[in-house]
Amino acid sequence: MKRTVPNIARAGRLLCACALWCCTGCVLTTFEAPGDPPRIAPRPSPIATARPSDPNAAKPLSPVELAAEPAEISARHLLVSYRDALRAAPGIGRTKEQARERAEEAQKRATAGEDFVALVKQYSDEPGAADRGGDLGKFDRSSMVPAFANAAFKLKVGEVSQVVETQFGFHVIMRTE
Repeated sequence: MKRTVPNIARAGRLLCACALWCCTGCVLTTFEAPGDPPRIAPRPSPIATARPSDPNAAKPLSPVELAAEPAEISARHLLVSYRDALRAAPGIGRTKEQARERAEEAQKRATAGEDFVALVKQYSDEPGAADRGGDLGKFDRSSMVPAFANAAFKLKVGEVSQVVETQFGFHVIMRTE
């Protein structure tokens, strides 16, 4: 009996380690309807997210850069989706280029000082975003896909990002805290 207890404890630690390894990089999304439980997005494919020709592609940060930023921030965002984007609503019919143009229009208006919450209501395709004003609450870097996290964590409070492309579509982010 004494031998099985350490084996059970070791098996439990191994199971926890495997679960943590498998979930590292999972992304908690806000694409659920109000009242629905959060959904977990699959780990982004390194092939799909790291395109050397894309100047906005997520680049790994050095330990010095990571240490200089806060552990968590708060932000709002609007998402303009397109027909083949991950988790795009069935009714989305715009092309990727049309989505990019729409997001750029929203970004220009946001940087010109228009009310970001009103822009979310007008432009965002994310279910429930209008009710929340695009508010994502507090999140850490690992809770978001790399391109989104890199852009959001670079912003100063009150600053609006450039258009950020992810597998979900095109985002405009405003850091709130």
